[in-house]
Amino acid sequence: MQPIIYDVAVSADGFIAGPNADVSAFPHDGAIVADYTARLGTYAVALMGRVTYEFGYKFGLEPGQNPYPHMRTIVVSSTLTLPGDTVEVWRDLSGLTPLQHTAPGPIYLCGGGILASAIAATGNLTELRLKRAPLLLGSGTKLFAGLPAPIPLTLHSQTNYGGGLLFQSFRFS
Repeated sequence: MQPIIYDVAVSADGFIAGPNADVSAFPHDGAIVADYTARLGTYAVALMGRVTYEFGYKFGLEPGQNPYPHMRTIVVSSTLTLPGDTVEVWRDLSGLTPLQHTAPGPIYLCGGGILASAIAATGNLTELRLKRAPLLLGSGTKLFAGLPAPIPLTLHSQTNYGGGLLFQSFRFS
């Protein structure tokens, strides 16, 4: 069974994006980003919510285009319709467990906070990988939005990149 890994940048106050989906305050280069890029090559499936997928439109992604061409990409949305069949759209999470059994490698949950909470609540989220940035955004998109109950984590590994940048990997207990 393949793990579902939420691998995301986060501010010290728990936001994965600021107001209006602004991610400009997060590092866009350096060792922490190089290591993240290397991890992207280890994932077989990308799983994301509609807002995360549509965020790519700001950077030239066309509707229906796969933002991760080397991965099977699934967008979970009850409202999104995309042209073509390059990107799958799921209306709910009923296919999650079968996906874990059939995926050829780890599943990358790349956002957002509402979807992450929904998957965590099902018990299917395996690992949380945080690229922690030393900044306060104050508002925006939460790392997890609306968890129904506390979920214990176990720190698996940690790397200090200096300057306050920290990578932490947690396993769901």
